[in-house]
Amino acid sequence: MDRGEFQKAYGRIVAKAWADEDFKQRLLSDPTTVLKENGINVPEGVDFNVLESTDNLIYLLLPPRPDLREVGAEDLEKRQAASATCCTIG
Repeated sequence: MDRGEFQKAYGRIVAKAWADEDFKQRLLSDPTTVLKENGINVPEGVDFNVLESTDNLIYLLLPPRPDLREVGAEDLEKRQAASATCCTIG
């Protein structure tokens, strides 16, 4: 599943969670199962946590640091920009 397909599938999951409280609670408590049930491939050994932001509490993702042996220090900013999740506050 490429990034665009993942974003579309996850967008559908988010929309369903907004519309269905029971589904949202399942997503929060057992995200791996819910992701799989909704067509997202979950690699073996990878765990997921889903946190719900509110008007007064926003979670920011700190991605893992790339291995500098594989990525030059000058490329860190480019990678960060490519993987950033953006939100607006206020």
